[in-house]
Amino acid sequence: MKPQSNLTVNYPSMPELTARGMILGALITVIFTASNVYLGLKVGLTFSSSIPAAVISMAILRMFKHSNILENNMVQTQASAAGTLSAIIFILPGLLMLGYWQGFPFWQTLLLCACGGSLGVLFTIPLRRAMVVNSDLPYPEGRAAAEILKVGSEIRREEAAGEDTSKKETGMKDIVGGTALAGLFSLCTNGFHIVSSEFSYWFSIGSAVTRIPLGFSTALLGAGYLIGIASGMAILVGTLLAWYIFVPYLTSTLIPADGQSAAAFANAIWAQKVRFIGAGCIGIAAVWTLIRLAKPVVDGIKMSINALRANDTEEKKALHHTDIDMSPKSVSLVFLAILIGLFITFYAFVSNAGLSLSVTIMFIVVGILVAILMGFFVAAACGYMAGLIGTSASPISGIGILGIIISSLVVLGIGSSAGVFATLEGTQFATAFAIFITSVIVSIASISNDNLQDLKTGYIVGATPWKQQVALILGSIIGSLAIAPVLNLLYQAYGFTGALPRAGMDPTQALAAPQATLMTTIAQGIFSASLDWNYILFGVGVGIAAIIIDLILTKNTKSLALPPLAVGMGIYLPPTLEIPLVIGSVMGYFIHKSLKARAARRSPGHEEEDVEACNHRGVLFASGLIVGESLMGVIIALLIVVSVTSGGSENPLALVGKDFQSTADILGLLCFIAMIVIFVRHIFITKFSPEDAESK
Repeated sequence: MKPQSNLTVNYPSMPELTARGMILGALITVIFTASNVYLGLKVGLTFSSSIPAAVISMAILRMFKHSNILENNMVQTQASAAGTLSAIIFILPGLLMLGYWQGFPFWQTLLLCACGGSLGVLFTIPLRRAMVVNSDLPYPEGRAAAEILKVGSEIRREEAAGEDTSKKETGMKDIVGGTALAGLFSLCTNGFHIVSSEFSYWFSIGSAVTRIPLGFSTALLGAGYLIGIASGMAILVGTLLAWYIFVPYLTSTLIPADGQSAAAFANAIWAQKVRFIGAGCIGIAAVWTLIRLAKPVVDGIKMSINALRANDTEEKKALHHTDIDMSPKSVSLVFLAILIGLFITFYAFVSNAGLSLSVTIMFIVVGILVAILMGFFVAAACGYMAGLIGTSASPISGIGILGIIISSLVVLGIGSSAGVFATLEGTQFATAFAIFITSVIVSIASISNDNLQDLKTGYIVGATPWKQQVALILGSIIGSLAIAPVLNLLYQAYGFTGALPRAGMDPTQALAAPQATLMTTIAQGIFSASLDWNYILFGVGVGIAAIIIDLILTKNTKSLALPPLAVGMGIYLPPTLEIPLVIGSVMGYFIHKSLKARAARRSPGHEEEDVEACNHRGVLFASGLIVGESLMGVIIALLIVVSVTSGGSENPLALVGKDFQSTADILGLLCFIAMIVIFVRHIFITKFSPEDAESK
């Protein structure tokens, strides 16, 4: 966006960061953080809180005078930290599984998460121009949130002017329609359990085992519609590689455990071996992405510094408010505060190991450096992945695997030179310290993954970037306040797999914390020299091949591409999450082609207007699908937490038992097909005529 010269135009007349908005954002952040922590520990998945926060904000703030789209945007920006910072549970419980911690110290956990989250915000500041302003990445959830805010703002403006909006085509009907359908479907799947959310048909060819996976997520269907065909096809390629080459080959050459079913064996092969291929592919693709982004990122840093050096000069007046990041002075002060916070929490952690002062300082300095340097790398990679497929499906745990590997190798190196591994306690400390470092990296990754999505929303609606950055730092700090108490509450109530707080507790009721278990196992494998590197290195080779193919395609064709990060995600992510994304992207591609053909027949000379009108309706409906599933996910999560903490069932809304599963699978497939039909029909309902174009 070009700078304006008029000062009254440069700065928005509407308030953005308000006291009521920050209080509302803080309340939403605490509630959503608690819900996400529980779900993440139970099933290994968290929900994105940006869009639910935007909807709640609009519903509440419309009761106040002079609320506006920018204020609502700030609330969702602040509250979005809840959906992402809770990713810390993918790694931190590993300290209890090791037996190194007996609980979650409040101040250490608070500083760890707050400093990591705030670093994630700072590291994405120089990435904003390269990856948001000057990029064609789709940012599906960012676009969806922006559409919702815009429609809500338009209705509020017209109501304030005394206009009757009941019969106007504002776009709210499209959003509400998608929201209602997705919310009802999610209630039936995750609440009542009368409809399945996924289904897999397992089959064998000789001794090779694989499956045909189906996922019925309406939110991911909507996200797939928004991400485009290139990313969808790349994810499909990764899925096919994982489940029709790697898993069948490994299941045909390895031997299952006694009594292990074919499906369980194949699933274990994917989780324990093939996912490492995906992690290696994601790692090399992330490095390649960072190399490609280097020039635009450096240019963006120079532009930001040059523009903001003129803080008190007439040049400042030439900056548009949508182009102003946090000032270098503010960034420096926040970064200094983060360094102090990291030093305090790292010292508190390392000082308990009984090492000499010089070795203690060495561990602290190296640990902070690894966290910061690796953090900037993962900030760029996660921001790109969020732009590619959205925040909810972005594989933060895959970045966590790379983080734990690098952290463990660094700690192994300095620990060997310092003689730390002379005792069993020293090895336990080194393993725990690698997990501690990775916790900062995961915090950085999760917030950067979310921040660029929020900045995309702000860019579309005309928000001020530096105010969004401040709001997200506040969200990181407020969310961090809730994480330790919630983790301690859940640990004392249930324990984690391999870590029970009291004797006599039922281990079958323990929270699985699957990602934390995996990363702890990786760290232990590195320090015991038992980790199999072959799969990770093979994944690097797959990633290099994907990079080469992508370069050839983009060089020789304009429409074909194979984003290597998306290929890695296709290998790494559960296939039932990927299939709806792929279906949505393919659906969007053919819908767009059909719209062009229909427009050429019905309104010659006005094809672009017809396609744009119909496609806009599709974007709004897809946004509604994301909203509906996200909101219902929040409601169900809150009900589960309340039920469990009061001694009730983990499925308080369930209407059927496990014996209904086969019927639920059929109903899930039929309902998902019906959802696709409704989606397509809704888009093609839009009518257009040459007169409409002339009126525009």
